[in-house]
Amino acid sequence: MSKVIESIERAQLRKVPRFKAGDTVRVHFQVIEGQRRRVQVFEGIVIKRQGSGARETFTVRKQSFGVGVERTFPLHSPKIEKIDVAAVGDVNRAKLYYLRGRVGKKARVRERRYGGPQVEAAAAVVEDTEPEEVEAPEIEAEPETAEAEAETVATPE
Repeated sequence: MSKVIESIERAQLRKVPRFKAGDTVRVHFQVIEGQRRRVQVFEGIVIKRQGSGARETFTVRKQSFGVGVERTFPLHSPKIEKIDVAAVGDVNRAKLYYLRGRVGKKARVRERRYGGPQVEAAAAVVEDTEPEEVEAPEIEAEPETAEAEAETVATPE
């Protein structure tokens, strides 16, 4: 492509969060109904991302009243107000077309629990302070003696 076209496309790119296929996202996009504009939220699992640059798109799938609904969004569209990543999925594929044939609990994607050392390092950078070592308070233990035990046992009068 020519450098002029590349520079125009680069100007149209927006900041978007990092997400991939398998992640659960909430897409806030504008819907125009007559003269009214409102924001509608579409939450589901990302099935695929395709393309690059200003033409990149992603497809989100959700179950609505027992029916699977898929919607494809242009990633850098001005109609998308924001994209929230609700959960990071643990999948090994770039395209999750196999979810189309599944319904209910079988259509779930396992959530990634541990991010590894990269996530821990990023969390330390975000906090901007080193974690302090906290000493546990010392608890004074009462010495147990036979006399103390004898006091607790009921004696006949």
